[in-house]
Amino acid sequence: MTKGFQRFLLLWAGELVSSIGGGLTSFGLTVYAFRETGSAASTALIAFLAFMPNLLLGIPAGVLADRFDRRLLMMLGDGLSAVGIVYIFISMQNGGAELWQICLGVTISSGFSSLMEPAYKATASDQLSKEEYVKASGLVSIAGSARYLISPLIAGLLLAVTDIKLLLVIDICTFFLTVSTTAVVRNGLERNQTKSVTSFADDLKCGWNAVAGNRGILTLVVMAAVMTFCMGVMQILSEPMVLDFESSRTLGIVETICAAGMLVTSVILGAKGMKKGIVKALSLSLCFAGVCMSGFGAKENLLTIGVFGFMFFAMIPVANSGLDYLVRTNIANELQGRAWGVIGFISQLGYVVSYGLSGVFADVIARLSGLSVGRSCGALIMVSGILLVVSALALYFTKSVRELEKSC
Repeated sequence: MTKGFQRFLLLWAGELVSSIGGGLTSFGLTVYAFRETGSAASTALIAFLAFMPNLLLGIPAGVLADRFDRRLLMMLGDGLSAVGIVYIFISMQNGGAELWQICLGVTISSGFSSLMEPAYKATASDQLSKEEYVKASGLVSIAGSARYLISPLIAGLLLAVTDIKLLLVIDICTFFLTVSTTAVVRNGLERNQTKSVTSFADDLKCGWNAVAGNRGILTLVVMAAVMTFCMGVMQILSEPMVLDFESSRTLGIVETICAAGMLVTSVILGAKGMKKGIVKALSLSLCFAGVCMSGFGAKENLLTIGVFGFMFFAMIPVANSGLDYLVRTNIANELQGRAWGVIGFISQLGYVVSYGLSGVFADVIARLSGLSVGRSCGALIMVSGILLVVSALALYFTKSVRELEKSC
């Protein structure tokens, strides 16, 4: 194991803990908002505001990641994002937070976190060789899956005996560990700060050209936006769908079972990687994920939901690793920060659209059709699954995407 990969593992461990803490807060706020309002739109609004700062600030943050010390940006982003969570906690302590207070706290936290994402991805490229990219992507997927695998189970059990304030305290404590591990990694690396003679606007344009100048990469990024849209619909609507007929404790168990699929394939990718057939694996995984989405939303049955949810999440690390590998190996390292900022902006458009519309549509469909909120959520999840299947099949036959693998 190289020293670069060892440093990456330390950085990854900090992000794993941070992901668990963030998952506790996310689960707790979803349950709290749905119980208070009975509306899918209120839970979607919180998620929408959590992603808007990332959408708006992602590209500038990518430029900063190429201009300044990436590890310092990560420390600032992680550490200051605790401010928003502290604000929500204080509001809870004063008699219960209103929806606007939760939205404000989430927006503040997400705004600071947006500094971290491009810097984190670019730092991984700094430390790893091309052969280690896919393994690293698998491990990153494990960290990402923790908020769905570990956090819901812990949060559901804790909410059965306490309230959301404990979840917020745990999340706040995780920020200290994340900042500490980043500081250790920072001391072992040379700073990437460069004396840039170009303007900020030129750097933004450079990041866009790195993505848009390659038709295959641009197609992949658009596909990532479709993927995040479908995932966003399922992420937002699956919780009110289950809460409509089950308790928060049961929801936590179901989410953990479903997310276990992500853990299984993430571990496999982390150990073995993915050396060939990247485009084929990407397309097939997305196609099967769409089929599973349709099965997931079909009916109010915990067994069906658990099985299809498990298989859906099992496909996500494969798709993420394929996308990540094809992009990393076709963009120069000195452009990675700016490029990932652009990629993050475009891909997260899918989340923003789904968060902004899915909850509202679910409530409207419920009112017009006479269905429960849970059943209208299930119907929208099924429709999104069909969209993902069609998009995945189109991706497989796109020549510019297949050429990316040949150049790796």
